[in-house]
Amino acid sequence: MTVTIGRRELLAALGGAAVAWPLAARAQQAAMPLVGFLSDSSPETNADLSAAFRKGLNEAGFTEGRNVAIEYRWASAQFDRLPGLAADLVRRQVAVIAATGSVPTVLAAKEATATIPIVFNAGVDPVKAGLVVALNKPGGNLTGITSVNAQIGSKWVGLMRELLPSVTRVAVLINPEARMNTVDMVTDVQAAAAAVGLQVVIRPIEVVRLEVCL
Repeated sequence: MTVTIGRRELLAALGGAAVAWPLAARAQQAAMPLVGFLSDSSPETNADLSAAFRKGLNEAGFTEGRNVAIEYRWASAQFDRLPGLAADLVRRQVAVIAATGSVPTVLAAKEATATIPIVFNAGVDPVKAGLVVALNKPGGNLTGITSVNAQIGSKWVGLMRELLPSVTRVAVLINPEARMNTVDMVTDVQAAAAAVGLQVVIRPIEVVRLEVCL
């Protein structure tokens, strides 16, 4: 089974992650921990997402203005502003930077500091994008959430084999618009399937049918 998480839920999870990682240790250094929020978008178009971020903070026990402060920096789709905005958050000595929206946003934060923790959400493979060293051990000062599940394709095949030992053919529904992530996922699934003698049938997501032949 594949669980799809929406952008709002992702930002809420990111908000919780932002405080769970470094703030407990940094809280002793300031009366009110300061969180940096960096986005390539604008507050007008992402009001629901920033609300979800605050919701994640609330669920972790932090309320803006009471026991945590947030410095928002919005690039408003002007990506050349991201390095300056990230540098400004570093100058303000935030405890953690939540980098949201795109890989350039996360990279701008990464370039701005090697010591302040950075929590990100990404719609690409963070290893291939150069954000972290590995999914299980990110390394450095970055960690986060990715909606890409290409590298668990082999796990799907293993689970299918365990649940249906007599299966000979499986279908994979793909999103043809997500080219880079789709290629990685399909490659992973095909390699795992070939190793256990399964045939893989690739279908675009518009074709809603299950092809499992016993």
